[in-house]
Amino acid sequence: MRCILISTNRFLSPSEAAKRLGVSAKALRIYEQRGLITPARNPAGWRSYGPNEMARGAEIVALRALGLSLAEVARVIEGDVRALVPSLAAHQAALENQVGQLIGTIEKVRRVRADLDRGQTPIAAELTYLLAATATHPVEFELPWPWGGELFSLPEIKPLNYIVGPLGSGKTRLALRLAEVLPGAAFLGLDRLKADTTLQLADDSGLRSRVDQALTWLLEDGASSSEALIALIAGIEADGQTILVIDMVEQGLDQGTQEAVIAFLRRRRTSGKPLFLMTRSCAILDLATVDADETIIFCPANHSPPALVAAHPGSPGYEAVATCLASPEVRARTQGMVAWRPKGEAQACA
Repeated sequence: MRCILISTNRFLSPSEAAKRLGVSAKALRIYEQRGLITPARNPAGWRSYGPNEMARGAEIVALRALGLSLAEVARVIEGDVRALVPSLAAHQAALENQVGQLIGTIEKVRRVRADLDRGQTPIAAELTYLLAATATHPVEFELPWPWGGELFSLPEIKPLNYIVGPLGSGKTRLALRLAEVLPGAAFLGLDRLKADTTLQLADDSGLRSRVDQALTWLLEDGASSSEALIALIAGIEADGQTILVIDMVEQGLDQGTQEAVIAFLRRRRTSGKPLFLMTRSCAILDLATVDADETIIFCPANHSPPALVAAHPGSPGYEAVATCLASPEVRARTQGMVAWRPKGEAQACA
C-alpha cells in the first residue's frame, strides 16, 4: 500500500489533491458524485480540498486499496464495517503467507549457523536455497541488437518496472529480451488489441471473474470501458506467467483510463506478478509519484546501453526520461512520429 502524505493546512486544487492522494482528478469527481467527499469552493467557485476533505480522501483511498468497491466504501464510512471483514481476511492471509516464508528462511539460516558452530560446512544446495530466499532477484544478460551483446544488469526486479525511450531506441527489443530471459516471463504485445478477448473470457470463467472485478474497480476510479482496456486487464490477470512484459501499456486508452490503470497496478503490487511496462505516457509514468517499489529503465536514442534512472530531478538520465514522456493527448497526435535533430544534438521524443 502506498504511503500518502496529507498533512496540510492549505486548500488544494483538484489536481494537487489527486496527486497527493495517488488517484486521478477524475476519480475525485466520481467520489464526489457518489457523495463520498464534498470539496469546498473557493471565491471563484472552483473546487478546493482542505484538511478535512484530504483526510476523507485518504480514508477512501485506503479502503479502495483493500479491494472495496465504492458502494462498500460508502457503507464503511457510514458505520457499517461488515464489508471490511472479507477484505481484511484476504489481506491478513497474504501477510501471513509472507511471514511464513520469512520464518522458514530464518529457521534455515539458524540451522546452517548451528552446523557451522559444530564445524560442519554447509552444502552448496543449502547456501543456494538461502540466497534464493533472500535475494532481490538480480538478473544479468546479453543485450540484443543494436547493442551487440553488451551485458545488462538489473539488480532487482521490482513490482513495477518502466521501459522508456524514444522511437528507434531499441526499447521493444529490450522488452522482448526481458520476456525471453526472465524465468516464467511472457510478452503482451500490441496484437492484444486485435485478439478476440471475448472468446478467451468465455472459455475461462476464473479469468472472466478476475477481469470483471478489476474492471469494476477501474470504472469506479474514472476509467472508460473499451476493448483495449479489457484486453490489457485480461493479459495481466491471465494465469501462466510469473512476470509480464507489456508493450505500450497506454495503447488505446484515454487519459482518465490511463490514470486509473496505473493506480490499479500500484494497488495490486503486493499480490500481483511483477510487471515491465513500456510507455511514453506521463499519465502512466508520472515521475513525481515513482517510489521505492518502481524502477525506470531508459533506452537512449544513440543506442548506448539501457540505464537505470532515479526519479529525482538532477539525477543522471532524469531529463532524458522526462523529455520522452508526453500527455495522452500529445501522444495521440504524434503517434508514429520520430523527432529529428541534426547530428550532434540530442534526439527528443514525441
